[in-house]
Formats: sequence, C-alpha cells, structure tokens
Amino acid sequence: MDRLGRLLLLSELRVRNAAYDVSLSRSLLSWKRRVSSPVYHPFRPSMCHSVPVSEIISVREEEEENVSKQIDDEGSWKKIREGERKDCRQTFTVSYVERCRQHRWRCAEVTFTCPDRVLCQSWVSSIREQLASITSRPKHLLIYINPYGGKRQGKRIYEQKVAPLFAHAGILTHVIITEHANHARDHLRTNAELKKFDGVVCVGGDGMFSEIIHGLIWRTQINSGIDVNCPDETLTPCSLRIGIIPAGSTDCICFATVGTNDPVTSALHIIVGDSQPMDVCSVHHNNSFLRYSVSLLGYGFYGDVLTDSERKRWMGPARYDFSGLKMFLTHNYYEGTVSYLPAKGIMGTPRDAARCRTGCVVCQHNGQKAEKYELDETSDCESDGEWRTIRGKFLAINAASMSCACPRSPKGLSPAAHLADGTTDLILVRKCSRFNFLRHLLRHTNKDDQFDLNFVEVHRVVRFRFTPRHCQSDSDLELDLLDNSKSQIFSQICRDHPACGCAPAYSSWNCDGDILTHMAIDVRVHCQLIKLFARGIEKPQVFEDLSNPCAL
Repeated sequence: MDRLGRLLLLSELRVRNAAYDVSLSRSLLSWKRRVSSPVYHPFRPSMCHSVPVSEIISVREEEEENVSKQIDDEGSWKKIREGERKDCRQTFTVSYVERCRQHRWRCAEVTFTCPDRVLCQSWVSSIREQLASITSRPKHLLIYINPYGGKRQGKRIYEQKVAPLFAHAGILTHVIITEHANHARDHLRTNAELKKFDGVVCVGGDGMFSEIIHGLIWRTQINSGIDVNCPDETLTPCSLRIGIIPAGSTDCICFATVGTNDPVTSALHIIVGDSQPMDVCSVHHNNSFLRYSVSLLGYGFYGDVLTDSERKRWMGPARYDFSGLKMFLTHNYYEGTVSYLPAKGIMGTPRDAARCRTGCVVCQHNGQKAEKYELDETSDCESDGEWRTIRGKFLAINAASMSCACPRSPKGLSPAAHLADGTTDLILVRKCSRFNFLRHLLRHTNKDDQFDLNFVEVHRVVRFRFTPRHCQSDSDLELDLLDNSKSQIFSQICRDHPACGCAPAYSSWNCDGDILTHMAIDVRVHCQLIKLFARGIEKPQVFEDLSNPCAL
C-alpha cells in the first residue's frame, strides 16, 4: 500500500453499520474495520480489504433511506423516513472486480456511509478522477454480434450479461448484428469509421474473431500502403484493441488469453482496459495472400478432422468427436517437405515447464528481438543457409502460435507456446502405429511431456514452408479437388472406407477452423501484430502476498 503521505483521502466511514478506516491513493482503495477490543484474536478473520484503482468498475452516489417507526395519534405504528426530520446520511457504492475460481471474474460491490453530503461527494469525485486518469480504458466500442454461432446465444449473452456492465461502466457502444458470413470482415475493411472507437469487440466464437482480425489487419495494411500479397513485407501493428465475448462452439482464444470462456469475465477485462499483445501468422501461396492465423495451422490429422466435420454440421459440436474418432481409425499419412527458419537468440523452448502467463518475461524478451529477426530474415538468413529441411511421411504437421488449450485439451497442443514472442511451435508427427499416435493424443490431457516420443519432433520457428510430395503444381491439385469425375468419386469412397488400402495423397490445412484451398504454403510469424482486451492467464495464488497486510 502507498505510504500515508501519498494518500488522497482518509476517512472513518461505515460499512453495514460497522466503522471502517477507508483510504484512497492513486493506486489503491482500502477499507479496514476498526477493532474496539485491544485483545488479539489470532483466529478472527481479517476485516481489511483492498482493491486496485485500476480494477474499480464504477462509483455512484446514493441516499441512505433510514426508516424508523413511531406511534401516530390513533395508536398505530407509522413508518417515517429520517430524512423527514433531519438530513439523510449519504452513501456511495463502489463496484469492483472480484476474482473467483478457474480465472473467473465477477462484479462485486461495497457501500460506504458518510456522515455528511460534502464528504460523500468528495469521495465520489476523487474516485471518479482516478478512474478518468486511466487512459487505457475504452470509452466507445464497436461491437459485432454473431447471432448464429455456437448455440445461437450470442445476442442473448450480450444483452443480458455484457450490455448492463458496459452501461454501468459508462462505455458507449455501437452494435452491429451480422447477417451473413464475413459481414464483420467486410464492414471493417470498407465502411467502419475506426477513428471514432477505442476498440472492436466480437460476440461469438473463434470464427467471428477470425473475421475481425482479417478485416482490421487488412484495413491497417492498406492504410499504411503495404502489399499484403508479399510474404516478405513487415506488417504494421493494429492500433485498436480487440475484445472477445465468448459465445461460440469453441473459444480457444479466450482460454489462451483469459483462462476461461466466461462472458462476464471477458467483459470485465474490456472495461478495465487490459491489453495483451498477440502474434499473428500470415499464410501465403505463390506470393498470394491466403489467411491470417493466431492459434493453429494443422495439416494431416487436424485438417482431415475439420474437413470431415464440415460435412456433418447438422450434428452440432458432437461432430468434432465423431470425425476425430473416424480420422484416428482411418490413420492416413501424407508425404511432403517442410522447410523452416528456426528462431535464434530467444528465451524458452517448446519443452519448457514454464507457461505463458500474465507479464510473461519470455514474450517481453523475445518481442524486443522481433525487429532484428524481421530485418535478418530477408537479408541474411536465406543466403547463409539457415533454413532447415525435413522430408518424410507425416500423420500430422501442426503449427501452434499459442498453447491451443481448451476444455477438450486442457494442456493444449503446445503447452509452452507463447502469445507474443514472435515464434510458432512447429510440431511434426511422423508415420507411426495407431497405438503410438494414440499415446501422443492422450498426452494432450495429462502431465507427461507430449513431445517425448521418438516419432514426434518440435521446433520453435519464425517462418516455415510446406510442399506436398504428390503435387508439383498446387494449382493442378485444386483442379483435381474440383473435378467431379468418376475417379474422384471412387477416390472419395476409398477415403471414407480405408479397408481398401488406398491412402490419399493429400490432406487439407486447418487454419483456425477454416480450410485452406492450397496445400503448398509459406507461413511467417508477425510479432505482436494485434492487441486484445486481456492480460494473459493469471497465475493462481493460493496465498496472497503476506507483505501487504490488507491482502489477507
């Protein structure tokens, strides 16, 4: 807590008819109950509380309606307000963030009673001045709601759980309900007046978030005069932060940046103005831009699962389990060549025990080296022969720019991946038996090192390329995919019924839940290209800091 000389206010106020010493500094609001008895009680629960000013949501002034009773002239009891006889004591209520289990946040309140109106107004104005001085807090937000994603609950979640909190915090909103796929992306590219807003919020799942970043990044690069089709271009970071209110089938981004898929928690992170930088991968094919990726690029197993599940959307979220089991039993492998540029001079490896958390030192250290990587990559690295090449048969090729943790996989595909270190973890799973592949998949859910298998290798890279073996011309492969000839029909039957022993020559790339139309791709990591209204996953604290007596 700040020293006494730095306090802005210090008063004796009442909370629930108990006397408290309440103090306000530029960083902390604290209230400590006055103890009348000098006897020390070691097992008495602490009556001291403190809240960072940055986590105060709002403050409002109220009148305390004290009611007493008296007997009227007819002998019956009559309620009268104290205000009819003397001035009401004034109260003010402070709303603040309260932490719950599993990284959830809730809005809590405490009401202070002041002896007079002047003191109450002084407290309210002082707290509001401190809140107004926090420039990171958004004042005007552009919000896109996907009413069809997940269980079609996006509009209801926003109206019932999020909108009241934004109004309580005094945040102005402009809400757009999307009407079709890529509505939000196209609006951000062309019509949105971004200068009016402090941030963009999407209410939906990972697909809706993908629309937002594609529209926002594209708009930023066009305004900066950057050619998005050139894979060697250094992209300009987006100035507006992005908020996610989870309301989809999968909320991988929320789990990685907040730790939970709770909409109230995400709304509170937006209100307090948190900021979490995040890497973005650009995906190109033959100097033509395809997509951006922030979580997973998967070829082989995860690409096949997505392709098969898209044909079974009528099953709802259960389609992922069904398609996952089907692809596991099919056990297809694919031949190809992977070339990658390893990250150098960085902290951390993909097999570290440490995880990316709030205030991650790995992201801070490696982020400072990102500019040097971008300069060296195009000028020196290729000529020096630092690219490394691996050829083989693979069950899966995955690039994880974050842990990709979710309820189905609490550890994620790469538990030690970082959100903002300018790298992605390239995971190569070579051809192996079904039993061994099952061992690898099961390690996503336990504490074992999932990369400690002789058929699995992982590399922390800043760029990589992939070329499938069976298509020297990727455009020829696309023509085959679009051809509805008999041979294509028979090959489809073979893929659905692997007993015939025919293995397909190609898979599809799963790019954050979308299927890429090309197999041969060039992927580059852009360090901290976007920022989210988040702070990373907070470290669980079983015991608070004992050096701060008000934290007990």
